[in-house]
Amino acid sequence: MSSIHYPESTDLRGLLKFAPEEGLIWLGEHRMLLLHAGALSELRKELIASVGQEQARRILTRMGFASGMRDAELSRRTRGSADPAEAFVMGPQLHMLEGCARVEPVRLEINQPGCTFYGEFIWHHSWEAEAHVQAFGEVENPVCWMMIGYASGYTSAFMGRFILFREVECAATGVEHCRIVGKPVEEWPDADQLRPYFEADSIVGRLLELREEIEAMRRTIACPRKTPDLIGNSAGFLHAYDLVARAAVTNVSVLLLGETGVGKERFARTLHELSPRKDAAFVAVNCAALPDELIESELFGVERGAFTGAHASRAGKFERADGGTLFLDEVGELPLSAQAKLLRVLQEGEIERLGDERTRKVNVRLVAATNVDLLRAVNAGTFRRDLFYRLNVYPVTIPPLRERVGDIPTLVEAMMRRFETLHGKRLSGISDKAMHALKNHSWPGNVRELENVIERGVILAPLNGLVEVEHLFIGAAPESGLQQQLNASGSLDTMQQTNSIDLPDAVLDSGIELDAFEQALLNRAVERAGGNLSAAARLLGMTRPQLNYRLKKRLC
Repeated sequence: MSSIHYPESTDLRGLLKFAPEEGLIWLGEHRMLLLHAGALSELRKELIASVGQEQARRILTRMGFASGMRDAELSRRTRGSADPAEAFVMGPQLHMLEGCARVEPVRLEINQPGCTFYGEFIWHHSWEAEAHVQAFGEVENPVCWMMIGYASGYTSAFMGRFILFREVECAATGVEHCRIVGKPVEEWPDADQLRPYFEADSIVGRLLELREEIEAMRRTIACPRKTPDLIGNSAGFLHAYDLVARAAVTNVSVLLLGETGVGKERFARTLHELSPRKDAAFVAVNCAALPDELIESELFGVERGAFTGAHASRAGKFERADGGTLFLDEVGELPLSAQAKLLRVLQEGEIERLGDERTRKVNVRLVAATNVDLLRAVNAGTFRRDLFYRLNVYPVTIPPLRERVGDIPTLVEAMMRRFETLHGKRLSGISDKAMHALKNHSWPGNVRELENVIERGVILAPLNGLVEVEHLFIGAAPESGLQQQLNASGSLDTMQQTNSIDLPDAVLDSGIELDAFEQALLNRAVERAGGNLSAAARLLGMTRPQLNYRLKKRLC
């Protein structure tokens, strides 16, 4: 391709949005910063002075490489259906939009099916060359390391193979402008000398890794984790974890308090795993899910003939948890008769099956949980005062997710890995705007709600792509707010921002098979309805027999 013309850049300008009242700038789903070039130049100068030119070059090259890879993802989304050359030059156009240089195309040969590439461009007004000359004067070798990293990262991501650009002329050496040439790495005779600048195994990188390992060891010593279920480093989370860890080595009954979805059962399981009882059973009971007439038989067991339908003797949850831990979720929902028997177990360590006159000794650690105000229930006469005081010996309050926003990125990363494995799907991560939306959501359903949102995002995101805002909050009220967009003259126009999603397109772009999507949808409806198939059917707009048919078909 000898004559290269940039297409109209309206689509690029449409990606760049300013929200000055929120202190945010977006390029597509990626957060951007409007920095003084002088500040970045000073950082560059300090890097060279502190770690040396070779290590500084490596760090800056990799910074540019990461930036270029992100812009390539924008190119695929914005011009994915265009001619390969027209789609590719979005990279140079973005580099100009971002203020790095004026990029003049010289030669571009691109063949994606055959994976052949050759590109040659001229940079006018390179910020990096100007910064280097200002700090160190003219030099003998090219110095636009971050910009070379950008060109290589963008092209490598665009082509799906490592394309290495090198600067064959640089304005910092006294010539008029910079000239860069890019081609597959194996076509460069000195590729082995150039590769290390794009790799992470630098001395500085190793030192940083070592520092992270030391910090991780310190956190482990301060708060040893033996279970993978709990994730977090916020002050409120660590305080709750510390209380649970201290209780684990004792036999004290623990009362877990917190809103729905904060992870009370996971804390209970962690307490069990940290305790000397870890090799015995952990038995969980949701008191709210059991009919009043069955609660006592479920908890304490039943003897044959105790009531109509009791055709055989059966051990209750307390006996099954003997030697281990019994977790009673929503303990505030227990009827008063069951509360009296529970109090006896806590005081005497013995239970009595329904229809039996014998008592049986049990050795059970009780962990109870509730999201209601038990003291208010005591005053209302629906919860026994003596049982409340017996349970409230060691209360642990688990903070809601909105009070531990700093834990959200770590939780999201772990959840994404799990759901990618579960759904057999590979993604490149989550966009900055999506993470910003997750951090600013109120999370009435807490960690459980976050888990559901992330699973939906993994299902709807395109293969090898990013999870974006539109994949997360389907059906939610559109986010609206004043934003400003760059017009053709370089001025800012005010616009109204809305987020919406075309669900059929999102499902098609996600790459998930129809059967797998239907299965996930059915499972989510049943989960949201708490196992009630009639309620799940109503959520799906179908009858219970229709839902039963689909569920049974999945099992065949």
